[in-house]
Formats: sequence, structure tokens, C-alpha cells
Amino acid sequence: MRKLIGSLILVAWMVAYIAIAAVIGDRIAGEHWAWKVLYFPIAGLAWVLPLRPLINWIHAKDAPRESPDV
Repeated sequence: MRKLIGSLILVAWMVAYIAIAAVIGDRIAGEHWAWKVLYFPIAGLAWVLPLRPLINWIHAKDAPRESPDV
């Protein structure tokens, strides 16, 4: 269940991030070339940082369950 929830959050985050990055990229399209050189590599890699905890959570192992004493 953890992988399903994490995957849905990941897809939602990527859709939102791509939309925001595209709008910002469109706004700087007519600006000086130096802004583009700074923005696009940063925007291309910045999506990973907020998702790192989510990815670690998705791949975390569940704590072992204690079996009931009989």
C-alpha cells in the first residue's frame, strides 16, 4: 500500500512541478541568456530534493510484526 500511495503522490508532485517550471521557463524565455543558463539546469534537478524523503519512505521496510503468544 505504501508504494501505491507514494507513487500517486510522486505523480501529482511531478505534474505540479512541471507546470510551475514551464510557466517560469516561459516567463524567462525572452530574458537575457544568462538567466536561462542558470534556471534550466536548476529547474531540471530541483524536483529531486523534495522527493527524496518520499522515495526513502516508499522503499523503507516495515517493522516486523510481533506474533501473538499462544
